[in-house]
Amino acid sequence: MRNRKKASKRAPPEPAKPGSGPHEQNTFEGESLGLLLESIQGKIKVARSVDGEALPEKIWLKQQFAIGVNEVTRLLERMPPSNGADASPLESLVSGNDNASCPQLQAILLASDCNPRWLTRHLPSLASSRKVPLIFVKDKKRGSLRLGELVNLKTAIAIGIKAKGNAVNHIVEKILCNGNLNIDSKSTVQSLLDGEINGNEQPGRAE
Repeated sequence: MRNRKKASKRAPPEPAKPGSGPHEQNTFEGESLGLLLESIQGKIKVARSVDGEALPEKIWLKQQFAIGVNEVTRLLERMPPSNGADASPLESLVSGNDNASCPQLQAILLASDCNPRWLTRHLPSLASSRKVPLIFVKDKKRGSLRLGELVNLKTAIAIGIKAKGNAVNHIVEKILCNGNLNIDSKSTVQSLLDGEINGNEQPGRAE
């Protein structure tokens, strides 16, 4: 009897590791990660120049992004759950149906190699229920350091990109449309970056 009881006490199954689920289809590392961050960083500069530099950079960045796991979680919880037929946050903004009292997240940049991993375990399901796509970054457990560079912080495990209809949203939308991007798609990411750089060279546009 004792042996049967001991045999019945099995350890609970381990949660799925990042990289093993369908949400990991937008994963960047290595050279693709460098190109991704470079393209977003460039668009941050463009968006800030268009908005003007009256606001301190720290305050302006907070208006454009939800920075950190806690802030991203709070914004997701404030967003109404999607019923599957709702438009994406950026589509709602373009159509004029956005709710000004509740900022909408277009996408979330997430360091999937962060430690401890339980810090972000809730985000995939919560983001999916709000129809907010995830973009995972990996860099040998330095993903949070790479994301921190985008917002002038030492580290950032998660960055929510608010739907503002600006240059950052446009490049992120292009990246999301190529949902099969991975570490072997350097040429695809580079073509996106080249297209965005050429698109910025318009007469009369602030640099």
